[in-house]
Amino acid sequence: MRVGLLTKEFPPDVYGGAGVHVDFLVRELRSTVDVDVHCFGAPREGATAHQVPADLVGTNAALQTIGVDLSIVDDVIGCDILHSHTWYANLAGHLGSLLYDVPHVLTAHSLEPRRPWKAEQLGGGYTLSSWMERTAYRAAHGIIAVSEGMRRDILDCYPFLDSDRVHVVRNGVDTTDYWPDPDTGVLDRLGIDPDRPYVAFVGRITRQKGVPHLIRAAAAVNPNAQIVLCAGAPDTVQLGSEVSALVDGLSRHRTGLQWIPEMLPREEIRQLLSHAAVFCCPSVYEPLGIVNLEAMACGTAVVASDVGGIPEVVDDGTTGLLVHYDEQDPAGFEAGLADALNRVLDDPALAESMGAAGRARAVGEFGWSAVAARTVAVYRAVLGA
Repeated sequence: MRVGLLTKEFPPDVYGGAGVHVDFLVRELRSTVDVDVHCFGAPREGATAHQVPADLVGTNAALQTIGVDLSIVDDVIGCDILHSHTWYANLAGHLGSLLYDVPHVLTAHSLEPRRPWKAEQLGGGYTLSSWMERTAYRAAHGIIAVSEGMRRDILDCYPFLDSDRVHVVRNGVDTTDYWPDPDTGVLDRLGIDPDRPYVAFVGRITRQKGVPHLIRAAAAVNPNAQIVLCAGAPDTVQLGSEVSALVDGLSRHRTGLQWIPEMLPREEIRQLLSHAAVFCCPSVYEPLGIVNLEAMACGTAVVASDVGGIPEVVDDGTTGLLVHYDEQDPAGFEAGLADALNRVLDDPALAESMGAAGRARAVGEFGWSAVAARTVAVYRAVLGA
């Protein structure tokens, strides 16, 4: 079986959960099937990279994506099956399926109808991205949801789908890459006091990740704790400015606030997660939330919103605490985050037990070999093999 795996992100250019998923999935798949990876961007090892056509440079981001997708389509002849990840690559999978008469499987890492704030970033391109996604979903031979919550969202957003075509294959975590790291060199370099407890956040600055909610909640968090925000790559200049203003305001009222406005390499993130008293995931939308698995694998307690697939990862009361998110009551959500964070910060024994339980859950239930095996089973099902 020769699989054409189509993705925007591929190492070293990985900035989100979809890219992490593709990275580890491809590693495992290549021990079982032939995989040709087609990604966006500059040339790199392990993949065929496709760049924006010269005539489209500087145009709307969605239009540039269409140009890259057309380049990918021209290059996937000979594959037995095409597997696309996110709307960026969905159109390439759909058109390649039509052109070469091969099945198209797509993995849903997010859904455009659930992310209306993307219009801030793409303008009219959001209409194009939504059209690309909807068109691909309508025709796909198989759809993989990364959680049961995501499957429900897919069927809600696209009720025309046959539910039998939507399969659940939960995301995984490599617990040999993410583990409780005793070193503190990264903390020393960043100016984080290893002897003072801290709340950690790791993620992009996007409406989806809820960073402003966490910053506002931090005003009511135990002042003895540090707040460490590893948050970069803002979706828009406006959102970046909003977060910057919130950080500036918070820093006038408490010490120990560290904002790292860049995406750190994996080995540094591992250390940052390992020494946190608690990791916070304040997402307002999250199909699964790989970063919660990464924190758990590092032996760290998690406080997270109860949206999407997060409750399938974070065992409320055992590996962390869930806080109800209601878009009509942001202040209530922020107060709930502060209360939950303080509960863990004020009880080191609870934090330690949740961290140990989280590590055990990550190791026992979320291995990438199982993810790859279930993905291949979907391939075989749509191929009728």
